[in-house]
Order: sequence, then structure tokens, then C-alpha cells
Amino acid sequence: MRCGFDNEKYLKIQSEHIRERIAQFGDKLYMEFGGKLFDDFHASRVLPGFQPDSKLKMLMQLADCLEIIIVISAVDIEKNKIRNDLGITYDMDVLRLRKEFESRGLLVSAVVITHYNGQASADAYRQRLERLGIKTYYHHTIEGYPSNVALIDSDEGFGKNDYVPTTRPLVVVTAPGPGSGKMAVCLSQLYQEHKKGIKAGYAKFETFPVWNLSLKHPVNIAYEAATADLNDVNMIDPFHLEAYGKTAVNYNRDIEIFPVLNALFEGIYGESPYKSPTDMGVNMIGACISDDDICCTAAKDEIIRRYYTALGKLADGACNDSEVNKIALLMKRAGLETSFRRTTVVARERKELSEVASAAIELSDGTLLSAETSPLLGPSAALLLNATKYLAGIPHSVKLIPQKMIEPIQKTKVQYLHGHNPRLHTDEVLVALSMLSQEDENCRKALEKLPELEGCQVHCTVMLSEVDRKIFKRLGIGLTCDPVKKN
Repeated sequence: MRCGFDNEKYLKIQSEHIRERIAQFGDKLYMEFGGKLFDDFHASRVLPGFQPDSKLKMLMQLADCLEIIIVISAVDIEKNKIRNDLGITYDMDVLRLRKEFESRGLLVSAVVITHYNGQASADAYRQRLERLGIKTYYHHTIEGYPSNVALIDSDEGFGKNDYVPTTRPLVVVTAPGPGSGKMAVCLSQLYQEHKKGIKAGYAKFETFPVWNLSLKHPVNIAYEAATADLNDVNMIDPFHLEAYGKTAVNYNRDIEIFPVLNALFEGIYGESPYKSPTDMGVNMIGACISDDDICCTAAKDEIIRRYYTALGKLADGACNDSEVNKIALLMKRAGLETSFRRTTVVARERKELSEVASAAIELSDGTLLSAETSPLLGPSAALLLNATKYLAGIPHSVKLIPQKMIEPIQKTKVQYLHGHNPRLHTDEVLVALSMLSQEDENCRKALEKLPELEGCQVHCTVMLSEVDRKIFKRLGIGLTCDPVKKN
């Protein structure tokens, strides 16, 4: 995979910039952390070279002065809200996040349950956390938040919330997902710290949009495509333009809330430390792009990938036309058609010739390979075999898995497990290769080439099973599928 992002530079200058922001406020900085602290695969796709756990590694460089507060909304607890990428509830994810942070030596000081209004499920969850020795606090629903500044900035507003004691100069406030109330927790703490005579500041860490890239830069458009279901819109920050005469990119929610935040800052500090929502940010990602062309190409692939994902969700009834239409408009803004993704063209050409479902992969050197459905293998499994054989220098005519081994697996799938599709999935092919690799050198060579598929792009002319999608994801392959269900 060609790199367009300098990860080492990012780790260095990002942590330095955060230390500078802490010093700006004196005693303490509350930093609202948006997006994923680790497993940020969107960032690694649009910025090749960015490691999915880069933000966590950056924070580990600040471990000596850092503690973490995890926020969860009582509303999400009550609804058993699911984190879609992991398939677990938000309340379970709080425990997962805490375990992940502490396993890396980071201090998790507390959990804050926000939007609390006496919910029994929130009370039960708090009791559960406290039995585990986790300090847990309530922050209440404030009527008229965020526009009723007079009430919010008072003892009947932020003053009613539990105060969360902290001991370190940098307090990172994070959550399982959006809408959890991270910003309100930061501002409530600022209010209470001010009452106690402690100087404290606020900053915001959002990976995207990248403020010092243009509005139409593919990386920023890819962020809009990724949040199409939230209806986020990238915008020129008008406050930044007015204050400094410089163009900066932000998104609608931060721009809309800034006048309210400004009033809250003035109520807490006497004057606002920031002139624009962009000022609040500490993100240095834009300064670490080492090859803009590579990142542009990767971001364009991501926009198209998001389009196909939305089409697939629509076919499954999991979204409406508006999400698809929005991404289609973003593609037009970026000057993109699906044919930009070369695997799309090759897969469809193979399908036209074979008249069966087909798939294509683009390898890191630009080589394009394709495969089609057969009585033994689905298109994705056949493609995986073709790609690993090519990379290992094994002739295409060589059959890595003999038919006599595939047929018993098919019999088990259909006769004993009552499946309808006898063809092998990608995971079954990999298991078969692993078994054969003990005796067959070609199978061993093919398996050893799997890491070289990371960053490669695949398109399939039918929607793949969840099993196949997960295998491609684990291999780091960018997958798109036509919104056509298998027969």
C-alpha cells in the first residue's frame, strides 16, 4: 500500500500541540474527543499510512498527564442502542473502552451518565458499574439546552450536575458514539471548576473535516459521505473568516452551536478564549499529509465505497433514498463516477462475458485480477485464491484446493446444516488452505501472501454474505458490491 500520510510526524506534532493548548489555560484542559480513539478505519482508508490506532498512540505519549472520562447517555442505555460497527450495545462498549484504555496504561477516572432524568435502567447501570469499582456520576437533562444560556450557566443548570473530581492536567472526554453529551460534560466541568477557583479550558479533537484542506478536497468530501446518515455538512467557518480573513473548513453542527458556546464561555470566563469554532480544535492531521495525490485517490475510492454501502443498505431496507441521494450529489461534486473505481469496470465486464456473478481486485502494483462464480466457489472465494496465487507466483492453472476436498464440505453445508448455497465462502477457503499448507508448499506460499492484500480494492457484482464482508474487512481490503442479492 502506497503511503500518503506521515504517521510518525503526526504522533509527534499532535501531542506537542495538545501540550501547548494545556499550557494556554493553566491548570487543566478538558478535551472533547470526537470519532474513534482506536479502530479508526475510515481515517486509515482516506489517509493511507494513518494507523487505525494512531490517536490512541498519540494519547499514550501524554499518559503521564492524562486521564479519561467516558460518557454515555441515559437515553441510549434505555434504548439499548447498538454500535453498528461492533454489534454491541453502548453500555457494553463503555466497559470495552475502559478495558482497552487501561490495558495500555491509561487512567480512566470515571463514567458520566448524561441526560439523566430518573431512568431506572440508568440507575441499574450505575449500580453495576459501581460494583465493578468504577466511579459513576449523573449529569441531568437541562431544559432548553443548549439555547437557554441563562439557565444552563447557573446553579440550576450545570450547577445541579455531579462534579467529577479529576487530578491530571489533561482530561479526555470520549464516548461510544455521537449524541452522548461529551461537550455538555466538558462545559459542566468548566462551570464547576470555575466555581472552585480552578482555571480550566476546553478544546475539541475532531479528525474530520480537516480544517486546513479545501471544502472540495476529496478527504473532506469523504467525511460528508461517511456521515450522510447524520446529515452533517461541511462548511466554510464564517467566524474564522471574519476574525482572521482566512478560510477554514468546519461542519454545520459546530458552526451552529458556536454562538451558544461563546455565550457560555463568556459566562464562565468573563470573555471567550476562542473567536471561531475552528479555534477550538487541536487537530494537526492536515499538516501530516505527505502525498496529496495518494490521499485524493484513496478518498475518492472511499466516497464510491460509501455510495455502494448506502445502495446495499437501501436494498436491505436499512436506510432511505435520502442517504443514497446525498452521496450521489457528493460524487458529482467530486467529479466522480463509479467507473473511477477500476475494479467496478473489470468485475462487470467479467460478468457480461460469463453471465454469472463476478468479482475483481486491484493489487497494490495496479494489477487487476477477476474471478467468477463456479459450482465449487463463490466469486469472492475464487478471487481470493486467484490473488494469492498471483502474488505467490503460482500458475493460474494450478488448483490449490482439490475438488475431492471441497465436495465433502459442500455436502455438510447443504445436507447437514440445511444451507442453500453449497459454494465455499472465503473463510472456508482459508481454513482449507491452512489445513493443506502443512503438506502443500503452494498452499503455504499462497497463505503467506495474505498480508499483501491490505489496502487493495475489490468489487463484486452481487451483495456478499456477512461472512465474506468480514473476511475482507479483516484483511484490510476495500470492498464494494452492486446492490444485487444472490439468487
